Amino acid sequence: MNDQPAAPNSLPDLPRRPFQFNWGVVLAMIAMVMAAGVWLDSRDQSRGAKTELARKLSEFDAAVKESKLLARNADDTTREVASRLAQVEAQLANSKEQQLALESLYKELSRDRDQWVLADVEQILLTANQQLQLAGNIRAAIVALETADQSLIKLDKPQFTAIRQAISNDLARLRAVPEIDQTGISVRLIALAEHIEKWPLSSAHTQAVVGNQKNRPPLAQGLLSELKNLVQIRRLDQGEPALLTPDQEYFLRQNLKLRLLSARLSVLSHNEPGYQSDLKAAGVLLARYFNTRDTGVLAAQTELRKLAGLRVAPNMPDLKESLSTVQRFREARQ
Repeated sequence: MNDQPAAPNSLPDLPRRPFQFNWGVVLAMIAMVMAAGVWLDSRDQSRGAKTELARKLSEFDAAVKESKLLARNADDTTREVASRLAQVEAQLANSKEQQLALESLYKELSRDRDQWVLADVEQILLTANQQLQLAGNIRAAIVALETADQSLIKLDKPQFTAIRQAISNDLARLRAVPEIDQTGISVRLIALAEHIEKWPLSSAHTQAVVGNQKNRPPLAQGLLSELKNLVQIRRLDQGEPALLTPDQEYFLRQNLKLRLLSARLSVLSHNEPGYQSDLKAAGVLLARYFNTRDTGVLAAQTELRKLAGLRVAPNMPDLKESLSTVQRFREARQ
């Protein structure tokens, strides 16, 4: 009755085997561990490679973006340079046109300037020629020609050499004309005019002789009159000296003074006929109305003869060569 029935589901006890070390499993496990290590290492390497690749890709993208930005900037710079180059070319073309216009204008102005200078030179020569022919002013004509030559020197153009040569020839002719001592002749005439009041008249000498005869005693006067009746000496080439009133004497001296001053004006104006005519008239007045025995009158007559021997109007050359040369140049350039 103590015997309990056995459980219907219990298994029978199997016989136990003794423990045996399995190298295959160990090797398999080692292989698995090594494979896992290799996998982990390869995963780490792959992850690092991916990270490095991602970094390099990011750097590459940044470089590409920077290159694109630089290329864009280069394109903008190129376009700006091209635009500026086009502007420079346009300005250069415009400047060339302006240069051509300026050169044309300069040539025109230069031609006009030459014409102006030639016109001024011609006017100077015409004025000098008029002064030379009308007033005989050689000094003024020489100064005028030198001024015209200086104007041509400033142009410094070889085509005007012929004009300068003509002016030089006229200057040589003017300088060859003998100079007239106008100042000296004028001073001598003025000195004569200032001494007119001191010269005695011939009528004053006759009146003095008659006065001396009246002061003589009656007996002497009678004897003298008898002697005059016996012998009389007269000059037939001239009449008796005229007796002049004080007013007539005043106008006589003034007339003589005017003749001398008129001769002085003729000297200044190079009027040779007028000069000689005035000196001749003054000599006639001296010989006819003044006491020619007086030393002052004699000296005045001598001075008048010396002055009459001087020329106050030498042969004046003209400026035809210079004028004709300038006129030919002006006509050729028009």
